[in-house]
Amino acid sequence: MTWDPAAVPNAHGKTVVVTGANAGVGYFASEQLAAAGAHVVLACRSPERAEAAVSAIRRRVPGASVEATPLDVADAGSVTEAADALLQRERVDVLLLNAGIVHPPADRAVDARGNELVLSTNVLGHFQLTALAFPVLERTPGARIVTLGSLATLLSRFPVDDLQLDGSYNSWNAYAQSKIAAQVLGFELDRRLRAAGKDIASVVVHPGYSTSGRTPGIRGVNQPSKAKRFADNLQAAWTQGKDHGAWVPVRAALDPEVRGGDFLGPRWVTKGAPARALATRTSRDRTVGARVWELLEEYTGQRFTVAP
Repeated sequence: MTWDPAAVPNAHGKTVVVTGANAGVGYFASEQLAAAGAHVVLACRSPERAEAAVSAIRRRVPGASVEATPLDVADAGSVTEAADALLQRERVDVLLLNAGIVHPPADRAVDARGNELVLSTNVLGHFQLTALAFPVLERTPGARIVTLGSLATLLSRFPVDDLQLDGSYNSWNAYAQSKIAAQVLGFELDRRLRAAGKDIASVVVHPGYSTSGRTPGIRGVNQPSKAKRFADNLQAAWTQGKDHGAWVPVRAALDPEVRGGDFLGPRWVTKGAPARALATRTSRDRTVGARVWELLEEYTGQRFTVAP
């Protein structure tokens, strides 16, 4: 299973929605997908940053078909409005669930519903968005849902009934456990899609160890300081830029050989061209998946039934 990031399949006629697309891996995935000919919808919290990203893609990819739409994944109302807008579209070929908090707050915070903020941003909003926008995916032949996981899933425990981190919060656990939950969700969704006979694939990916200091500078999108550049380049042997990290979700979105339930990451774990990877046993555990699905429905108040 080989892949050349410089020879991406033609994506003309496809519509791809990328959450959190104004910076980082989400931005570069959007740029690469636009370069392949897809119509890319940047779903972002900040209108100003979204427009900066749209302008950058149009500047760097002549003729790019790209637009922005509002989405704050930690705000249930915003998620509902974004889903309603997606339902008005004729098709959505790929829903790339990328938005998230990478550097969680030192102290536990909650969203308006009382859910822990990192879990809300990295998992709950995407669960609600996918559930509400599901009909447009159902009517799009061969649609894909791509969930962004993380290498951090290899380095943390996962107490299923403490997803909210009540009394046990620290920023590392908040990030790592939210990413484990995201991967669990992606694989559980795939199982439910296959059981229902749906022509939709759920694929999970991780971008390796991708840092802003090793990423091309783009006005309004990625402007690391000289100190950040210096520090990140000291780790060049095992890191890569976020532009290279974006190769993985782009492959998950467009490679005709990718199947539901696949897990992709950089070939050399932290860096390299995208390849099949090994997910943690917890991520793929059916019992854990069923329990997490149940909890996500409870926390969001959103039923998500995948019926034949």
